[in-house]
Amino acid sequence: MTGAAIEAFGLGMKYRNRGGGWALRDCSFRLPAGRVCALVGPNGAGKSTLLALAAGFLRPVKGTVRVLGTTPGEARARVAFVAQDKALYPQLTVAGTLWAGAELNPDTWDQDTAERIAGELPRGAAVRTLSGGQRTRLALALALGKRAELLLLDEPMADLDPLARHELMGALMAEAAEHSTTIVMSSHILTELEGACDYLLLVDGGRVRLGGETDDLLAAHTRLTGPVRDTAPHTVVESRTAGRVQTTLVRREGPVDATVWESAEPSLEDLLLAHLRAPGAPALLTPSAEVRSVVEAVAAP
Repeated sequence: MTGAAIEAFGLGMKYRNRGGGWALRDCSFRLPAGRVCALVGPNGAGKSTLLALAAGFLRPVKGTVRVLGTTPGEARARVAFVAQDKALYPQLTVAGTLWAGAELNPDTWDQDTAERIAGELPRGAAVRTLSGGQRTRLALALALGKRAELLLLDEPMADLDPLARHELMGALMAEAAEHSTTIVMSSHILTELEGACDYLLLVDGGRVRLGGETDDLLAAHTRLTGPVRDTAPHTVVESRTAGRVQTTLVRREGPVDATVWESAEPSLEDLLLAHLRAPGAPALLTPSAEVRSVVEAVAAP
């Protein structure tokens, strides 16, 4: 697929219930279509706000967000959103919920997929009687059954046991592979994201601090271990010293002196934790994550 699934330009949004502080501020990035994107960051970083803006449920105070080349409202029929609270009609049964999904999406609905994801959920049970994990499974069945071009998932696996989490993560990856569906998934379980996502957006302080292909972001960083000394010309993200040994995560700026340093590529978890512990580290966006102007985005095919 070509083009962008989401483009944000100077996006700003304030909290409604936290004293009016900024949830997002001057947030700009581009997510190419067809990627499986991990959206990560600390609590209160603005992840849920960003997903709700892309889904068209909120309007930004500042800036612009475009989804699938148009406005979030115009793209809504092509987008599926699963929020943390798994908003479902409590009085409907499981079967009634799946029927409603088919009625609301007559042109795209995939009943076989919805039934497969719903699995062994009792079709006659009312939604209000389901456990948190069961409601999550039903919400994901609706999202995947809609056969949307863009899936926005806010902590989708939080209520699931490890076996169900593994099963449904596999279903999401199969969806992305078979239909080139763009998936944006927020999660605090970093190890869960490492093997599944090929794109990364780290949101902190209301802005995107890391954005781009996961492999490229990892390759741009190196963990150096050696004597306590200046690591120039490399940009330091985080440095720790134990006795006479210094361990530093750096953004690679040229070759590493192998006579001084032992170097190793960090894991995704190491990279994210280091950047979260060092909020002053400079942002890094790969070329695919850098935004164009609003005018260029509107004119693009």
